[in-house]
Amino acid sequence: MKIAAIDIGSNAARLLINEVKINNKQPEFIKLNLLRIPLRLGMDVFTLGKIGEEREKMVIDSMKIFSDLMKIYNVEHYRACATSAMRDAANGLDIINEVKKTSGIDIEIISGDEEASLVFENHIAEGLDKDFAYLYIDVGGGSTELTFYENGKMLYEKSFNIGTIRLLNNLVTPDNWKDMQQEIRKNINSKKPIVAIGSGGNINKVFSMSKTKDGKPMYLSHLKKVYKEFNDLTVDERMTKYNLREDRADVLVHALKVFNNVMTWSEINRIFVPKISVADGLIHNIYSNLQNKK
Repeated sequence: MKIAAIDIGSNAARLLINEVKINNKQPEFIKLNLLRIPLRLGMDVFTLGKIGEEREKMVIDSMKIFSDLMKIYNVEHYRACATSAMRDAANGLDIINEVKKTSGIDIEIISGDEEASLVFENHIAEGLDKDFAYLYIDVGGGSTELTFYENGKMLYEKSFNIGTIRLLNNLVTPDNWKDMQQEIRKNINSKKPIVAIGSGGNINKVFSMSKTKDGKPMYLSHLKKVYKEFNDLTVDERMTKYNLREDRADVLVHALKVFNNVMTWSEINRIFVPKISVADGLIHNIYSNLQNKK
């Protein structure tokens, strides 16, 4: 069975195509293709309140490409979800209707809480040590999703309008940070030690740059060190020194700020980065729903 997930975020749109095979009665998810297009919808939406003509055309053209790729791969089931930027865009529904006409793709606008739940759909914590509690931290362009998991249960989930594109445009206020801090102090508590599970393109990039072995954690002290190094450089200097694309170099420092704050306020000193995303969660969600219908 071939399943596709489309995640239209505030910074980029992603198409993930997986083949699901049954191995010893368990589903195995095999990645066939992942395409990322840096639409940066949040650059328009968070400053203008809507998606401008140029980026609207980019969305429509990108969805045509995604539709063609799904046909080439003979995708049987898909789900396309848009998050923070499309939620806030005054013309979001108009663009969704145009996409449906031009490419046939149905886009859903999902809430921040559902976005947090989709990251949780990866079920990473279920395979980890039960002596710990886990905080999923997913940092996107428009929002940050937190999901707290302990003893096989989700105890708390919350979406905050703090994301890298909003930070890049100075649209996050001290009150936004204060609200996040208070929520974390109130809800992220356990008698067990808490470790973080990070997702999103930025933390994956930091993880790969750190040369940490897969399955091993990065430490808060390292994230703080990288944040200071990046914060002291211009975007061009980051691009040259670390061989980064511009659309990664300008937001990575803001993502690090979010991770550092969340981990500090949660009193967490290490983070695992298992290469999960909203798109991966969507794939698992589609498959689970199909199995439940049988």
